[in-house]
Amino acid sequence: MAAAHRSGSPRDRTYPPLPEPLPSPVADNHTHIEPGQAPREAGEELALAEQVARAAAVGVTRIVQCGCDLDSARWTANVAVANPAVVGAIAIHPNEAPRLTAQGEFPEALAIIGRLSGDNPRIRAIGETGLDYYRTRDPEAQAIQRSAFRDHIALAKELDLALQIHDREAHSDILAILDSDGAPDRTVFHCFSGDRTMAVLAASRGWFISVAGPVTFAGNDGLREAVCAVPLSQVLVETDAPYLTPHPYRGRPNAPYMVPHTVRTVAELAGVPLDAACRTLDANTTRVYGEW
Repeated sequence: MAAAHRSGSPRDRTYPPLPEPLPSPVADNHTHIEPGQAPREAGEELALAEQVARAAAVGVTRIVQCGCDLDSARWTANVAVANPAVVGAIAIHPNEAPRLTAQGEFPEALAIIGRLSGDNPRIRAIGETGLDYYRTRDPEAQAIQRSAFRDHIALAKELDLALQIHDREAHSDILAILDSDGAPDRTVFHCFSGDRTMAVLAASRGWFISVAGPVTFAGNDGLREAVCAVPLSQVLVETDAPYLTPHPYRGRPNAPYMVPHTVRTVAELAGVPLDAACRTLDANTTRVYGEW
């Protein structure tokens, strides 16, 4: 592949092959499989039924679909009702909050999220919400994100739902807000990107770290150290599809059926047999999101 790339041939951007099935079922705890997510290079986008079927074929029997704007939140709410394998998490993404606030639309957008969540028992979490200082550098916009995050925390507690946190280069402010406002009973750091110290702190407070494909990447020793430092009972696995595809398929489109690559890495880090890791990870999903 490297030689082909040097010669000018395009890299492979198609969906990877199915991995070896897991010995026990697990869940994809955070994914985006609504229409329009896959990159154009992937070719024909996988329909929902194909996403679910491929995942089930390798032991990924439950999926938490995340809608982060109003269109995807409505789609998520409908799909979660229609498909037994899927439950939903919905929110206004932190990068959407400043735009909606500038247009005077954020309060109504959050109210819609609240109605969709409160009326639908298949919505199990508020998220992803949080702070993104990587894409949002403007101090005023960051202040709006902090306010929106607080609003989402309050909504999750009001509805007794889990909270899925998006934390990108904002660790200290995320933790400060959780301390000041009080975290919901079930709090998850989606696609955890903190260090060992932060992981230990999160686990000590009963929070969960959810890891995706980056834990399999070469050179990502800091994340692997963080995973090793917390009990497996505080870990979840996810894809965050269609991005963050695990090794050895980094750069190709991701999908829930790719979770087994991440599960195998987590099992190795925890030093437990794969079947035992699967059972623990699946039980963790149920603790956070309930049965389905």
